[in-house]
Amino acid sequence: MYKIMTPGPTQVKENVRMARSLECTNPDLDEEFVEFYKETCELISSLLHTKNETLILDGEGILGLEAACASLTEPGDKVLVLDNGIYGKGFADFVSMYGGKPELYTVDDKNPIDTVALEEYLKDNHDYKYATVVHCDTPSGMLNDIGSICPLLKKYGIMTVVDSVSAMFGEEVRVDDYQIDILCGGSQKAVSAPPGLTFVVVSEDAKKAMAERKTPIASFYANLKVFEGYYEAKWFPYTMPISDIYGLRAAFDNIAADKDMLERHAKIGNACRKAVTEAGLKLHLEAGFSNTVTVFDVPGETTAKEILDTMRKEHNIMLAGSFDTLAGQVIRIGHMGSNANVEDMLETLGALDDTLKKLGVSLKADMKEVFQKNM
Repeated sequence: MYKIMTPGPTQVKENVRMARSLECTNPDLDEEFVEFYKETCELISSLLHTKNETLILDGEGILGLEAACASLTEPGDKVLVLDNGIYGKGFADFVSMYGGKPELYTVDDKNPIDTVALEEYLKDNHDYKYATVVHCDTPSGMLNDIGSICPLLKKYGIMTVVDSVSAMFGEEVRVDDYQIDILCGGSQKAVSAPPGLTFVVVSEDAKKAMAERKTPIASFYANLKVFEGYYEAKWFPYTMPISDIYGLRAAFDNIAADKDMLERHAKIGNACRKAVTEAGLKLHLEAGFSNTVTVFDVPGETTAKEILDTMRKEHNIMLAGSFDTLAGQVIRIGHMGSNANVEDMLETLGALDDTLKKLGVSLKADMKEVFQKNM
C-alpha cells in the first residue's frame, strides 16, 4: 500500500476503519439508527458552528453539489457562478442541466476573489436566485474567503451554495456567521473517512426557496427535499449506507476531540509552502493558499509523470498531479485531515527532495530541513 499524501482521498485512521466493520442493523426499520443518523448530523452542524440542519447523502461529494443546485434551480433561474478555478467554473454545468441560466463571474485564477471588485459588480448585477462559491478549488489549491464573500452576496439578496469539500476542518467554516445557505462537504478530504458520502448543511432560506418552487425538483436522488420530515416519520427516502455512516461518525468524533486541528493545518501549510519556495520551486498561485494542499509548478527539467511515478515506485508515496487546464502542469501535496501530521510530511518532503534531485532538478535548499525548521 502507498502512503497517500494526496488532496483527498486522505489516510483513514484505524478507529474509522473499525467502525465500518461493526455489525449492521436494518437502517430502514431500526429506529435506533434513525437516532444515530440524526445525532451524527447534529454533531456535524455543531462542528460547523450552525443551528442549520445537516443531511448525510449516500454518494461522493459531487452528489452534494449537484443536489444543492438541483434543489434550488428552476428553469430560467439566473445563477451567479463565481469562477477563479476549474471547480468554480464547473458549477455552471450543474446549473444548466437543471434548466438554470449560469452567468460566470470570471477572474484571475492565480488569486482569490476580491470582494471589493465583486461588490462593484453586484451593485449593477444582483438579480440572481443564488450564487455558487468554491472555498478551496482543489485542482490549484485556491482558497476563497467565504467569510467575506457569502455575507456580501446575502446583502444583495443572493443565496449561496458553497463547496467546502476540500477546505472544511482544515480551514475555518462558521456557517451561521458566514450566512451560508447550502454548505457541501465530503467524507474523503480533511474529514478523513473513505470516499462515498457527502453531507450538506441547509439554511431556512434555502428550505423556503425549495418549498416555494413552482416546478418539481428534476431528480429524486440529487434532491434535498426528499429528506423532509424523515426524522418525524422515522423513514429515509432510500436505504442509508449504514457502515459508511458508522465510519463517518467515528471520523467526526476524532475531529471533535482534536482541538488544535485548524492551528496544525495552518502551521503545516505554512511550513510546506516555505519548504517549496526556499528550495527554488514555484508555487502555482500568487495568493490565496489553502492550508489543506500545496501546489507547485512542475520544474522544466522533468515532467509531472516522472515525479509522481518516482515518488510512488521508489518511495511508496502517492502525490497528485492535476487535470483539465492544469493537467501535467503542477504537483499537489495533500496535507489535510489525517495527512496533516509532521512525521508524514517529513517523510514526504524528504522523498520529494530525493526524487527531484534524481530527475535533474537543482534545489536551493533541502525541503525536509526547511519544513522541520518552520514547525
